[in-house]
Amino acid sequence: MRSAAAQAIGREEMLESRPERELGAGPRFEVVEGGGLDVRVRAGVSSEFLARVKMVVMAAVVLFVLGTLRVALTSATVAQLSSNAQARNQIETFETTNNNLRVERSLLGSATRIDRIATQNYGMVAASSYDLIVIESEAASEEAAEGDAAPEGTGDGDAVGDKATLGGMEPLFEATQLAAGL
Repeated sequence: MRSAAAQAIGREEMLESRPERELGAGPRFEVVEGGGLDVRVRAGVSSEFLARVKMVVMAAVVLFVLGTLRVALTSATVAQLSSNAQARNQIETFETTNNNLRVERSLLGSATRIDRIATQNYGMVAASSYDLIVIESEAASEEAAEGDAAPEGTGDGDAVGDKATLGGMEPLFEATQLAAGL
């Protein structure tokens, strides 16, 4: 076995036997920066890919917002149309009720019905003759005093209620009112 010193001397001889490298000479292999199989893995996600992902996300957001607006407008339209239909149904119901009430008022207010109720229920008798009570209006009396009275039986339109008068006079009661006792 050799001693440690002998081994060190042997190694020193080996180093001296190597040819000296030239100081200005380049390396025996070429070094390429950034090359290799895992360069893409170490680099991360490219900016181009991120830009495309952002565009896709923005398009999805825009489509979502537009879809939401469309649904909101559609639901508002449906609600408005529904309320319009309800209003039409109510109008038709009111018109039908109004027509029924007019018919009922016509039936209840007919002269023959009133005469029948008055004679049967209250023992009234239909009048055989009618009396006409005439009251002279102030405007007609002033015209008569001036001598400009309208011919008898024609209406001049100045009488109270704008009814045709007899000689400027207006009937106080109608004949049917007197006969019914009203």
